[in-house]
Amino acid sequence: MVTIKRALLSVSDKTGLAELGAALAARGVELVSTGGTAKALREAGLAVRDISDLTGFPEMMDGRVKTLHPKVHGGLLALRDNAEHVAAMEAHAIGAIDLVVVNLYPFEATVAKGADRAEIIENIDIGGPSMVRSAAKNHGFVTILTDPADYPVLLAEMAEHDGGTSAEFRIRMAGKAYARTAAYDAAIASWFAFADSAAGVPQAEPFPATLPLAFKRADTLRYGENPHQAAAIYVPQVIGTRGVPQATQLQGKELSYNNLNDADAAFELAAEFAGQEPAVVIVKHANPCGVAQGASLLEAWQAALECDSVSAFGGIVAVNTELDAATAEAISAIFTEVVIAPSVSAEAREIFAKKKNLRLLESGPLPDPRRPGLALKTIAGGVLVQSRDAGAVSLDDLKVVAKRAPTEQELKDCLFAWTVARHVKSNAIVYAKGGATAGIGAGQMNRRDSARIAAIKAKEAAATYGWATPRTVGSAVASDAFFPFADGLLAAAEAGATAVIQPGGSIRDDEVIAAADEAGLAMVFTGMRHFRH
Repeated sequence: MVTIKRALLSVSDKTGLAELGAALAARGVELVSTGGTAKALREAGLAVRDISDLTGFPEMMDGRVKTLHPKVHGGLLALRDNAEHVAAMEAHAIGAIDLVVVNLYPFEATVAKGADRAEIIENIDIGGPSMVRSAAKNHGFVTILTDPADYPVLLAEMAEHDGGTSAEFRIRMAGKAYARTAAYDAAIASWFAFADSAAGVPQAEPFPATLPLAFKRADTLRYGENPHQAAAIYVPQVIGTRGVPQATQLQGKELSYNNLNDADAAFELAAEFAGQEPAVVIVKHANPCGVAQGASLLEAWQAALECDSVSAFGGIVAVNTELDAATAEAISAIFTEVVIAPSVSAEAREIFAKKKNLRLLESGPLPDPRRPGLALKTIAGGVLVQSRDAGAVSLDDLKVVAKRAPTEQELKDCLFAWTVARHVKSNAIVYAKGGATAGIGAGQMNRRDSARIAAIKAKEAAATYGWATPRTVGSAVASDAFFPFADGLLAAAEAGATAVIQPGGSIRDDEVIAAADEAGLAMVFTGMRHFRH
């Protein structure tokens, strides 16, 4: 047990400071403080010793130099059971410091608010992390606090131990302190690596020699992908793009690992249609099973559902505009795990309230699907890092390679199918007609089977809804990568597709083009592949 007799307080976030200072003073703890912290404590009516009085040196250089002094770090780092250390303290009039309360300059918040470079640099804390690390290293004798949420915990600990702290508590706080300084330094390194825009300073290479990443735990989940797996969700310290983790949950059970993963897949695809006609995306196991646009959200929902109503059961729904009552009523007619929308009308909320377990999320504005960023995937022994797949093609990028050029409607259907295909696990085949998916084939080991599976789903939909022909008849078909053989294209032709959009680039392109010509298909190349694994 170590009794706290002297505390050094230097905080940027003043939350709970006055209450903590008063409680420590009531126990006879000497309060030593710096600048604004000392001012706040005095305003609370507490006696405070200035750090300059402790060190014998004034704070200088606009506060940049105040705690970097042997009388501070000697008081923090000295081993109280080491005779040489004790002798050095006595020889140099260094008093022991038993408690350090520090939270750092708000670097992350300064970056997040879009401050200029000078302000960002000024909010890189130097003395604070130094004191935190010194106190944490010497946790055998010193207690370190870096989070205002721990102030009541400290006071409870001191109450239980007659003004002192246990070794277990100090170790726990030391671990938390090092996690904080590590995250803080990672945020600074990340800014220098990816965001510093200093005049005349070239941007760093896309993949620095050391990749600085820092995330904070947002929540612990019930379990992971399977019940025997533990899981949690972490978010960046500096939130750039808002997504599912930042959405407001309006109702329903807590989100699971799979809910979050699938909701993200649906949300990202819905973002492709931001600002366009109403769009609905239905996702199951991270793959879209129905996507459509319509004159109204209700029309889009019905068209998306008709693509694969079997897979839609227990699915995730994302929309690109405010969710209205009519669409909410229709969605409520089938079992749905999660619904996410930029906004939800009051009437829609009332309707969903009848489905107590349905998770309803309000996201706010949709993210930019072409935003830059990194994508990470762990593998045994390492992490694969790549830039986000932000590539896109427009009408002007398409190259007509077949004898027959696509019609205006076929081009629209091609681009719609292409937009969806980039969000489908490879090998991906997507049939689309009139702004709605007609059949989706996902994740097969060869492209022909994906084309056939998508066609089978379209036939099942026709049987379910009593259509004379499947919606693949007269559709456009998108392939996320080139057709290595003509068999996949011929399977699409058999399903009734009349136009094809694909990257091209196969050594057998000529054979595939010849097959398209023989079948009377229009075909365009994008020159861009969208594998998704």
